[in-house]
Amino acid sequence: MSAPPLVVIVGPTASGKSALAVALARLLIAGGRPAEIVNADSMALYRGMDIGTAKPSPDERGGVEHHLIDVLDVRRTSTVADFQVMARELIARLRADGTTPILVGGSALYTRAVIDDFEFPGTDPRVRAHWQAELDRLGPAGLHEALAARAPEAARIIGPGNTRRVVRALEILDLTGSVSPHLPEPRCLLENVHQYGLALDRQVMDERIAARVHAMFDAGLVEEVRRLVDEGLREGATARRALGYRQVLDLLDGRTDLDGAVRSTIDGTRRFARKQLAWFRRDPRIRWLPATGPGSERTIVDDLPAP
Repeated sequence: MSAPPLVVIVGPTASGKSALAVALARLLIAGGRPAEIVNADSMALYRGMDIGTAKPSPDERGGVEHHLIDVLDVRRTSTVADFQVMARELIARLRADGTTPILVGGSALYTRAVIDDFEFPGTDPRVRAHWQAELDRLGPAGLHEALAARAPEAARIIGPGNTRRVVRALEILDLTGSVSPHLPEPRCLLENVHQYGLALDRQVMDERIAARVHAMFDAGLVEEVRRLVDEGLREGATARRALGYRQVLDLLDGRTDLDGAVRSTIDGTRRFARKQLAWFRRDPRIRWLPATGPGSERTIVDDLPAP
């Protein structure tokens, strides 16, 4: 018997991926096909980062088992290579048990690292720590200039706002002498993979993002960040640079006011969402579904191979 399908749901921020995943899992379960959700949001991995990541609450999870949420301390540095290992091991275990995994995320790098023939250069903590320190010293623009001087093509594609990728590119340059900013050609390593993307009109997407960010601040994002600072957020090289969290840290440090933090979070999230869509649109294997239309979970179930 072949392994259960691996369903992948992708799309930009605020497109409704989490809600669709839950609806799909519940529909599969109702039809006698066990299903569980695997998180592929790099920041939802962190314990306590709830409001700013729009992490689904227990009620929003609808009784469906969710994995790879709240598995890291905010001090811990997270890499896509580490995530690849965790997610592949989990997906293999679920499928061996006859469960359909539903991988949900907004990063093409993270989802493709799981499903595709995707190898990562090695890492060296000392080299990475050096470039993290340089980021703190020079700032995002200064570190991006350092990358541009050594790898202009990589710097052209990796913007200065994507500090994690800039640091990683400089680390790879030090370790290997070269770096490619492009993802490998799409080629599935895992079998029976079915990918679906949520398409959203740009104006609607921008409106949803603005509404979500305002709701996050209203729900207590500033208080959440204050609490996480006490738990070591500032020492976390990855977590402290998450959208929303770094803007609130600027607010707490007096570098901006509340309105500025909200606006900067909205603008940064909109830019990130456009990049998300650009990456996903390059993958011809993704079947696009309307984010605003009902019944996408039924469309997916009907599209999947019979058990």
